[in-house]
Amino acid sequence: MKNQHPTPRRFRSQDWFDNPDHIDMTALYLERFMNYGITAEELRSGRPIIGIAQSGSDISPCNRIHLELARRVRDGIRDAGGIPMEFPLHPVFENCRRPTAAIDRNLSYMGLVEILHGYPIDAVVLTTGCDKTTPAQIMAAATVDIPAIVLSGGPMLDGWLDGELVGSGAAIWKGRRQLSAGAIDNEKFLEIAAASAPSSGHCNTMGTASTMNAIAEALGMSLTGCSAIPAPYRERGQMAYETGRRIVGMAYEDLRPSAILTRDAFLDAIVVNAAIGGSTNAQPHIMAMARHAGVELQSDDWMTYGYDVPLLLNMQPAGKYLGERFHRAGGVPAIMWELQQAGKLRSERMTATGKSMASNLEGRETGDREVIFPFAAPLRERAGFLALKGNLFNFAIMKTSVISDTFRQRYLSTPGSEGIFECTAAVFDGSDDYHARINDPALGIDENTILVIRGAGPVGWPGSAEVVNMQPPDALLRRGITTLPTLGDGRQSGTSDSPSILNASPESAVGGGLAYLRDGDKVRIDLNTGACNMLVSDEELARRKAEGIPAVPASQTPWQEIYRSTVGQLETGACMELAVKYQGVAKVLPRHNH
Repeated sequence: MKNQHPTPRRFRSQDWFDNPDHIDMTALYLERFMNYGITAEELRSGRPIIGIAQSGSDISPCNRIHLELARRVRDGIRDAGGIPMEFPLHPVFENCRRPTAAIDRNLSYMGLVEILHGYPIDAVVLTTGCDKTTPAQIMAAATVDIPAIVLSGGPMLDGWLDGELVGSGAAIWKGRRQLSAGAIDNEKFLEIAAASAPSSGHCNTMGTASTMNAIAEALGMSLTGCSAIPAPYRERGQMAYETGRRIVGMAYEDLRPSAILTRDAFLDAIVVNAAIGGSTNAQPHIMAMARHAGVELQSDDWMTYGYDVPLLLNMQPAGKYLGERFHRAGGVPAIMWELQQAGKLRSERMTATGKSMASNLEGRETGDREVIFPFAAPLRERAGFLALKGNLFNFAIMKTSVISDTFRQRYLSTPGSEGIFECTAAVFDGSDDYHARINDPALGIDENTILVIRGAGPVGWPGSAEVVNMQPPDALLRRGITTLPTLGDGRQSGTSDSPSILNASPESAVGGGLAYLRDGDKVRIDLNTGACNMLVSDEELARRKAEGIPAVPASQTPWQEIYRSTVGQLETGACMELAVKYQGVAKVLPRHNH
């Protein structure tokens, strides 16, 4: 088999399969691959070996579509002159993994690094979908730095019930409130949940899954238009084929993540996240991907570049529509076209297409102005994350695009103190404590209460749990009060419509200020200055610190203990701190094994 590519180069896999200086090792490496029918001629042909990082499985339903898509990826790789090799990834499934899928992002990352570094793989297709499968794989690709491209699995079809759109995740949180208020029964609640998940694919709302796949495209790590195609659509299979073809070209061009994942790319990702009403989980994931790519992002960048960006996408939870309509409206390229026309992007940068982002966006204006609003007449002004700090934490964020009119009127519209509110804290140590006590009348929870949860960060949980979007007590829900201010050192679902203050760093488990908050304390939040403080005297605070921090559950598995001993805070991405120094590890081939 002759190499038909116009610009041949020697690939790293040839050190395994075509190494005349170590013919003994070449024989060893070739021997077992041939036992399933692949030939020595193929492996020694000088064609690139393309890995397909398979994230789909029966226990990863959001990514299961990749079991089918991989066949089309293989077709594309073969047609372009590459040799496909599919391998499994550690599963990451947000809805089902306990105590939280967050502990597995770093585990999946670490496993993929070892595979890409230690096996004869020249380039890789990253199959993404559920929340953390996207950052985990991009983090690994950045660490190893071989040519890599993202293939999103795509969202589910739009959910419908009783003639209304029902969005994944968002419907659960709404139904949970209705159930607690006595408006629906258990069977109706389950019917709503089922209706919100009508097909294969990940969340059809702009939750963390849709957000992170959009971010991958905004970074330039996928083909243009990839992220929003619904999983069951024929275009999804076609995109898989084209992605397979393109990664072979990237292998020959040696177009690696280090040429794509620049600071400009990450700043554009922050801008895009605001414009789409993206998940609060984007903050630690973008920080983690940047750190593993060796790109310096500051916490202030979320305000400097991302806050004064309008909401352009009318999609749940910040808007009305779901994933199918977003795709038909033009998807991420149509959003980025608006941003580019307004001068908000740094689009003269390289992408996986082999062209600049500016070139990718040519002619991408939307034709559906109900879904994608013009930059000059947006759905909402200033829709980015608001970064806060004070004596409760050094850093936390608040998603401003989901601040409802009701919430704004109740808490942020006091004449002379607009954007400022004070509440009395009701403090919960983890979600079990919250569920056990939220309806306790002794807590005296009313409209002027802020619900606080701690012990939910990377070390405390472990893994940082999506528990901050707490709902009010049943008594308040029955009165029609569906939202209270919430605060915590954990995360919340990207599908939540709660304007929580979350991702608080440092967390209580490592001595952050939340550890010293008590029931009944006053908390003052000033969104104008980004300040969040407990109104407690220095003397009282010192006394409380002497008492120590709240206990956290013991680790239940070896990985939980390893995770806790290596993980950083959400502000800086909740990375394995020992791992960020490893960059471009494919530059040096690993030693032979015999």
